[in-house]
Amino acid sequence: MALYPLKFHPILKEKVWGGDYLSKHLKKGTDAEKKIGESWEISTVGSDISVVSNGNLAGNDLQELLEVYMTELVGTKIYERYGNYFPILLKFIDAQDDLSIQVHPDDELGLEKYDSFGKTEMWYIFDSSEEGKIVAGFKKPCTPDELRKAVSGPEVIDYLHSVNTQKGDVFFIPAGRVHALCAGNIVVEIQQPSDITFRLYDYNRPGQDGNMRDLHIEEGIEATNFSVQKDVKTQYEVSPNKPVNLAQTPFFTTNIVEIDTAIKRDYYYLDSFVIVIAIEGDFKISYGEGEPVVMQKGDSVLIPAELKDITYTPLIQKAKLIESYIELDKK
Repeated sequence: MALYPLKFHPILKEKVWGGDYLSKHLKKGTDAEKKIGESWEISTVGSDISVVSNGNLAGNDLQELLEVYMTELVGTKIYERYGNYFPILLKFIDAQDDLSIQVHPDDELGLEKYDSFGKTEMWYIFDSSEEGKIVAGFKKPCTPDELRKAVSGPEVIDYLHSVNTQKGDVFFIPAGRVHALCAGNIVVEIQQPSDITFRLYDYNRPGQDGNMRDLHIEEGIEATNFSVQKDVKTQYEVSPNKPVNLAQTPFFTTNIVEIDTAIKRDYYYLDSFVIVIAIEGDFKISYGEGEPVVMQKGDSVLIPAELKDITYTPLIQKAKLIESYIELDKK
């Protein structure tokens, strides 16, 4: 059966800090009473396996597709490296309360101790309230002993950059960088396929079950990169009808593209799948002789590696999308 741009059913995660934005505004789930914090859009992490929602392959999960289509789905080099494991986890996040001050391990530590890839990630601020902010990266020197003492209370925030957010902001969070997404942000998160999080400080807050959530102080300190950062916000300017790079890593390359006319994207040289996320407006994805796929704000789709000549066409005036793929030879 021929491959085509694949949409998936969202995997919804209830969180103590979540809200109702994803269900009300992006039609991800129908239970607005639940505090949905995350919608996993594309995943093979643990038991959270995405299931196709469109076309002839609807009902098949991503794990099955990897086993059947292999290089046709993800690309030759990527399949050789990752096998039947999809190498990116895509999420939407609704932070109606502050997330914990946390850190993630890198590949070396993750594979050595936790049988998992590390977790380098990036955030695109999909929407933000006037009070929205993030904290990330040390703004002044901090030793492991100082961090150990600081995480006993909110003083840990004094060591970190605090940045007000607005729609369209981008933050790159490499593994080892202490960070927290704070209340008032709706985020697209593109990350390595890992769910390992070490909480350093959680505001003495109970979880969904009413019990205090676990902290992971020593594990987190071991994972932390104590380098001081001058700036943690990615600077970029959108250029109409041209891809603008937001992140370039061995784990993912991410671009933003604003379109006011039909544009062609030739992904032949990539030897990689491409994830596309609709950020603003509606557009359609055309490819070869296949049926075009319509994208609305908040939709995401996986374009298989074997599909090369892709055309994006705005349906009303203009649209904005994010594309993410893997270039294994990039540093």
